[in-house]
Amino acid sequence: MQLVRGTGRLSSIRGPAALGAAEGLRTSMAESHKLAKNIGAIVMRIAFIGIGRLGQTLARALAQQGQNIVAVAGRATAPAVALAQQIPHCQAMMPQQALDAADLVFLSVPDDAIEALTSSLNWRANQAVVHCSGATDLQVLQSARAAGAQVGGFHPLQIFSDPERAAVLLRGSSVAIDAEQPLRNTLLALANGLQMNPLILPAGSRAAYHAGASFAASLMLSLLDEAVQVWSAIGLPEDAALPALMPLAMGTLQAAQSRGLSGALAGPVSRGDVGVVAKHLQALDALGGAHGDFYRELTRRQLSLAQRSGRLNPEALARLQRLLDGQISE
Repeated sequence: MQLVRGTGRLSSIRGPAALGAAEGLRTSMAESHKLAKNIGAIVMRIAFIGIGRLGQTLARALAQQGQNIVAVAGRATAPAVALAQQIPHCQAMMPQQALDAADLVFLSVPDDAIEALTSSLNWRANQAVVHCSGATDLQVLQSARAAGAQVGGFHPLQIFSDPERAAVLLRGSSVAIDAEQPLRNTLLALANGLQMNPLILPAGSRAAYHAGASFAASLMLSLLDEAVQVWSAIGLPEDAALPALMPLAMGTLQAAQSRGLSGALAGPVSRGDVGVVAKHLQALDALGGAHGDFYRELTRRQLSLAQRSGRLNPEALARLQRLLDGQISE
């Protein structure tokens, strides 16, 4: 999909790029990246409705890549005006005005607000609307589709707690794209301009995709919080715990990045050290609460990584499994 100059309308890309993007294509990240490069630069009028941390970051990043961000709209006027002032030729508008001024509209609002917002606006044919939710299906955009607009999803796989830092982190991150052609080509090209790696999501898979991603995002904080709680229970000060644990966590992630998950496995499970695991369980169970059970469940997951690594023989794996199941004690 590209802007037909002088008309303000969107049409399918034709020529060699379209041949490489047949409907139903399920590409790898590398193939999607190559496809996006072949599409080339896209110039269209883009608007953002919803200017929270994600909306601010994405609007500024696209503008820096030369995209024409013509309008931003939010619940409050002042933040919209402030954002518009940071983007060339951009104006703060009401949501319907922003929609009317644009060919492609990003809805970067909370998940629960997407459907009601979409239904409250008057869409048109030769227009596209994209929500930025990870978990929400495209069905919430049905009222726009019924009016003739193309619909899609564009979910940057990154955290946005700090918009300034998030803008830097976008480069090299992945973005989940869910759209039919020709909108898919447009989103692939935008991702390529941002130097992001596209992930093409199968229809109906958004909730599972987002849940899986959560394990590598905010749910990691639950693991760190568990470590802090255990240390606090034995008398180590909380304000010293996180600074001590972060280098360990970062080292683990770096090892996973360079060696893969099973290759990065370290600690007693990787060595088949039943005695150390038993001591861990005894200490955590003594603290009360669910500390021991939490450790057991995570360690069970580590057994599959240890098996895949090929470093432990079946007897060592079975002994660890029996210990976790309470069949033996050390």
